[in-house]
This record gives sequence, structure tokens and C-alpha cells, in this order.
Amino acid sequence: MTKSELIERLSFESTSLNKKESELIVNTIFDSIGGALIDGERVEIRGFGSFTVRERDAREARNPKSGEIVKIPSKKTPFFKTGKELREKVNTD
Repeated sequence: MTKSELIERLSFESTSLNKKESELIVNTIFDSIGGALIDGERVEIRGFGSFTVRERDAREARNPKSGEIVKIPSKKTPFFKTGKELREKVNTD
């Protein structure tokens, strides 16, 4: 499901919201999650999962084309862990 499909579905299922209002709601939620992660906070949505930021250590890698060793700096990356309820729903047959 894409962001535009999510907006479309929200406006379809909620008769009181038009497409513009649905887009504002979805963008506000995504911006809030992104802002919290930028600030180093953990975001948890019960029954769905949690978003955190993990720091990856600096390391050395090898360029496959030339064989040259390349230094990769440390970096932060977002990480999502599914909640128990979502995991169980996905795994039901």
C-alpha cells in the first residue's frame, strides 16, 4: 500500500473526511513520527510496532570492482520492529 492509497482509503472509509483532510492527517502522522526519530525518540504504536533509531558503527568494506578498501563512516538508520498483534495477524493462515 502506498501513501496515496492510504489517503484514498481513509477518505473512502470516513464519510466526514474529504481527500484533502485525509492527506493532511496522514502527512501529520508521518511528519510526527519522522520528527520524533530525528530527535532520537522512540515511537510506539500499540498493536502495530515501534520505530527506533539505531547507530551503525564505522567499518571497512571492499569495492567489488577494484578490490580497494573503502572506509564507511558510522551512521544512524531508522529501524522498525513489528508488534506482537501485527505479527500474529500476518502469520494466521
